[in-house]
Amino acid sequence: MAALITRLAPGNGYTQSALEEVRLLRSDVPLERTPVLYEPSIVIVCQGRKRGFLGDNVYIYDAQQFLVVAVPLPFISQTEASKEEPMLAVALRLDLQVLADLLVTLQLPFAAEVEPVSMLSTPLDERLGDSVLRLLEALQSPQETQVLAPGLLREIYYRVLVSEQGAALRAALTNQGYFAQIARALQIMQTRYQQHMEVADLAREVGMSSANFHARFKAVTQSSPMQYLKSLRLHQARLLMVRQGFSAVAASAETGYESPSQFSREFKRFFGRSPQQEAQYMQEILRLAPACSLAGSYQ
Repeated sequence: MAALITRLAPGNGYTQSALEEVRLLRSDVPLERTPVLYEPSIVIVCQGRKRGFLGDNVYIYDAQQFLVVAVPLPFISQTEASKEEPMLAVALRLDLQVLADLLVTLQLPFAAEVEPVSMLSTPLDERLGDSVLRLLEALQSPQETQVLAPGLLREIYYRVLVSEQGAALRAALTNQGYFAQIARALQIMQTRYQQHMEVADLAREVGMSSANFHARFKAVTQSSPMQYLKSLRLHQARLLMVRQGFSAVAASAETGYESPSQFSREFKRFFGRSPQQEAQYMQEILRLAPACSLAGSYQ
């Protein structure tokens, strides 16, 4: 796997493959603990190691374990890598339509006693590893990418859904119970983060009482609704500054802040650096790793 990823992604950072749902990640430098925002995805590290910190939990994903994220989720990420042994990984975006079709086809019973989870680290077994290997091999050829890769991606989804920890992921993806309501709320927040938002209105929109919404939201994301919204806005602001050259004032306005000074205070508290310092730091990371991904993706 490592050799195939190296061939597909010779440069630092992430490389978009010919298949929309698949990106290759490479880092020749270690990355300290930093806030990130992951989209729903499966991340398989073939070399090196990454750690995710969410609440009191630590998730390790490396050659032995892979990471599954069921909803858009902010957390803290750390990467172990070096020039001699770069971190190499493949990130598979979860296609919810394909997953829904698989769930219908599988007709596996919904286990009410299984608690859905937003994020989990799972042992990489031989069969799943073989599926990933064949996907990477197919991506070497434009013809095989077009003909074989979509089926291989579907096979990987299947392997994950029927794995030992698959029940928790199936519960998260099945439109039942509070998890589906919170997932809907997260989707709303992703599309409307620039707008003024009242938690009571959001709770009402997904059919929950305010008190129940607060409790369930914290259970899924390990943060309050307003903390999540703030995190989302700050990640998007950082992305605008680093990738599009926005000033801190322009980024704050674009992401829904009315006060640039409040934005700067919250930004520094969240990232540990002022907006200008963080932009300079990430530009340096991008210089070392030109395609390094930021908010909304994998760092």
